[in-house]
Amino acid sequence: MGIFKGRPVSILGSGMYVPDRILTNDDLEKIVDTNDEWIRTRTGIAERRVAADDQVTSDLAYLAAVEALKASNVSPEELDMVIVATNTPDTIFPAVAAKVQGRLSANNAGASDIQSGCTSSVYALSFAAAGIASCIWDKVLVIGAEVLTRLLNWEDRTTCVLFGDGAGAVVLGVSPDGKNRVLSTSLKSDGTKSDLIILPGGLVECPASVEMIEKKLHTIHMKGNEVFKFVNKVLPSFLEEFCRESGLSLGDVNWWVFHQANYRIIESVLKRLDISMDKAIVNIDKYGNTSAATVFLAFHEALVDGRIKKGDKVIFVSFGSGMTYGATLVEV
Repeated sequence: MGIFKGRPVSILGSGMYVPDRILTNDDLEKIVDTNDEWIRTRTGIAERRVAADDQVTSDLAYLAAVEALKASNVSPEELDMVIVATNTPDTIFPAVAAKVQGRLSANNAGASDIQSGCTSSVYALSFAAAGIASCIWDKVLVIGAEVLTRLLNWEDRTTCVLFGDGAGAVVLGVSPDGKNRVLSTSLKSDGTKSDLIILPGGLVECPASVEMIEKKLHTIHMKGNEVFKFVNKVLPSFLEEFCRESGLSLGDVNWWVFHQANYRIIESVLKRLDISMDKAIVNIDKYGNTSAATVFLAFHEALVDGRIKKGDKVIFVSFGSGMTYGATLVEV
């Protein structure tokens, strides 16, 4: 748990990009043994976006970044760092962040990727805020971007119905008026559960081979029921402690921006905390699970449409492969 000290850090602007192609539940019914009612009941998802064949993660990240920079009135040359949270890099190296930094001509910035499962964006946001608070950087571009549909087994209805492609971005800096201030953060992990969500094939542990492809080890494998149990076990007490150490009661929080993994998970965790779903920002019905992009997509949409207002206290909550989880408090 950390309350940011030093210089005040604010979200100066945000942006997003989702591909044009929409894949509905009815479309999926033609691909795999499933139907709209089955998917909606278990996940809350109605449709998701799919990147074009010629699009990769860095393309989505770049387009979200351009919008965030415009909204924050920050030029690429002013950036000190570009951080991309992703689990679906174009290539293992170079980093997606390096490609985005180059495409933006952010010539004064460093670049790095963060890969911590779906919690990657909360990790990246926290690292960026810490760097600004401690005067290492002045302005940092943080992007969550994924092209998950390339890593799915389209014969496995338990995973292929869940995921979508997209990118969200924020620009962090020191704001004189303190608007959208990042106040505190907490990052956790339980590595003993690292087998719950995994893409096992293609790298050092399981190098590329014909056998690897035949066994679908190059696609996402997930123990969904165990993930649900884990999240419901650890998140309620974690969030209670996070609020307490941030000087808040649960009732002081105006909005909860959860990782959009599954509507039922969000609903279950909030029910355990006796918090109404009316306080949750939810857009999983439109985009599915975009992993590291979800919290930035949800925050940006709620900020733009006016649901999140000046003075609101907003908590970003995420969890993912690792099993990582974390939360960040922002006062708008």
